[in-house]
Amino acid sequence: MYYAVCEATTDAQLKQFYVKELQRLLGSNEKDVATSLLMFTQGLEEFDDYLDLLDWFQQLLEQAELTEHVQLASFHPQYQFEGVAADDLSHFTNRSPYPTIHLLRQDQMTKVLAHVLDPQKIYMDNIETLNKLGRRQVEALCPWGT
Repeated sequence: MYYAVCEATTDAQLKQFYVKELQRLLGSNEKDVATSLLMFTQGLEEFDDYLDLLDWFQQLLEQAELTEHVQLASFHPQYQFEGVAADDLSHFTNRSPYPTIHLLRQDQMTKVLAHVLDPQKIYMDNIETLNKLGRRQVEALCPWGT
């Protein structure tokens, strides 16, 4: 796994960083760089701003016809699933200390999920674990997401 930290603050710099890291992933042997975590330390504190940039990132993948090669997983300190109550613990499955985009190689995901009978169960098990822990413990473990 490759980690890249972005300290850029302008829209153009953020997009340039993403393109550079996308090229790094696709230009690397998957044994050397299987996936990449892109962490944004400034400028994306607001969840809506982050979602706008994430949308641009996804559109770029689609326009470049790269969706069969790369998928995005997204994380943010204030992550909130649409249509889910704001205080639901499920949001913590996608919360992180910094806004983060995980670039995943699609072929690796396909191989991994081929051995999983019900991929949705992974997500549901994570939510069940959070609910068993309870709000107090989850918030203590993940103070950035409160």
